[in-house]
Amino acid sequence: MAPASKPRIVQIGPLSGSPVAQPLIDAHFEPFRLWEEADPVTALQEKAGDITAIVTTANHGCTRQIMEAMPALKAICSWGVGYDSIDIAAARERGVLVSNTPDVLTDCVADTAWGLMIAASRRIAQGDRFVREGHWGQVHGSFPLGNRVSGKKLGILGLGRIGEAIARRGQGFDMDIRYHNRHARNDVPWTYADSLVSLAAWADFLVIATVGGAGTQHLVNAPVLEALGPDGILVNISRGSVVDEAALIQALQQGKLRSAGLDVFEHEPQVPAALRALDNVVLLPHIASATHETRAAMAELVLHNLQAFFETGKVLTPV
Repeated sequence: MAPASKPRIVQIGPLSGSPVAQPLIDAHFEPFRLWEEADPVTALQEKAGDITAIVTTANHGCTRQIMEAMPALKAICSWGVGYDSIDIAAARERGVLVSNTPDVLTDCVADTAWGLMIAASRRIAQGDRFVREGHWGQVHGSFPLGNRVSGKKLGILGLGRIGEAIARRGQGFDMDIRYHNRHARNDVPWTYADSLVSLAAWADFLVIATVGGAGTQHLVNAPVLEALGPDGILVNISRGSVVDEAALIQALQQGKLRSAGLDVFEHEPQVPAALRALDNVVLLPHIASATHETRAAMAELVLHNLQAFFETGKVLTPV
């Protein structure tokens, strides 16, 4: 049951990605809805000086300016696994705890990566449009051939929780699997590639599952795409900032890359018209974790992180 006197928290943006998240937060806390304020920083200074916790999302993040406006702040609990939109350096300077929602979304994000791999390789989205638009005139020959997925070479950039789940699924497709990380892992059976370019040159599929942020900005650039080559397929379920989007568009337009499956983009929710015009790319609106089960589990974990902070001064899943 909710406590009789609910703790006040600052909520930076709406939790619109789940039908259960906002009611859950409202039942246990009194959120100060920052996105409804015309001047958020001034509102924080005037109305939230004693509030110690923030709830946010991977999209809304939390800036240094917001932290500076909240002198009593001690915890930032984020709904989502990515935290590149949170100024981690500013939080650490102030001793502010930051939590995210790992693990609970791993399987659904890995499933989406596989959906994009198959869709991009077998032209599934293009085929759907082809049928809907009434172009199917014969059983064979009127629609271009796709490419096989099983038995191919799968390269993974970022072998964390999600990358590992993608790799395990690849074993079921009889794929040869390699990965590139900052460091090799000695607890997995897959081959380590010491450079991203060499991984791309080897792979049939390159799946991006690394973190976002300044350290991975445009890590997948023109040389990487050139190495992946005209028979290669790129899939991104991490952050749009990891890919040089202009270089990707050029590679797809010029046939230097076979196809791509993208759940994330460099300037979301804006997607370049050039990408939207291409038949050899599958586009999703950042929905890798968007299932009823996963979004509910994420909301529960945010709630539990907030409750743990107010009860013990600690969070359950610190960044």
